[in-house]
Amino acid sequence: MLDHFGINCADLDEAAAFYDDVLAVLGHRRLMDFEVAIGYGTEQPQFWLSTFEGVGPNREVHIAFTAPDVESVRAFHRAAVARGAESLHEPRLFPEYHPGYFGAFVRDPDGNNLEAVCHTAAPDGP
Repeated sequence: MLDHFGINCADLDEAAAFYDDVLAVLGHRRLMDFEVAIGYGTEQPQFWLSTFEGVGPNREVHIAFTAPDVESVRAFHRAAVARGAESLHEPRLFPEYHPGYFGAFVRDPDGNNLEAVCHTAAPDGP
């Protein structure tokens, strides 16, 4: 059901130093490092830290749900938008994550960032 999730931090460097240490003792490590996001895991990033300008005390959570195929990602996006969710990213390939990463992002009624993701989309087009 869950593919990965992320939390937003007021101070990404401080949070990263904390999670570098505490996750290392559990056998996890940094696997991806972007300017505003860091992904931790053992084989693939499953826990993300991120930040953005103006991040406040009630920060949104990011939760990605596993989808079996590209059409399910599209159906998730359609259903969420039909229920009034804000579309953050239309369904598409995200090759910057890895080839075959097909996702869609919406904001739920409480402001959380939800994603449906399929990891097996054809890299040259869904």
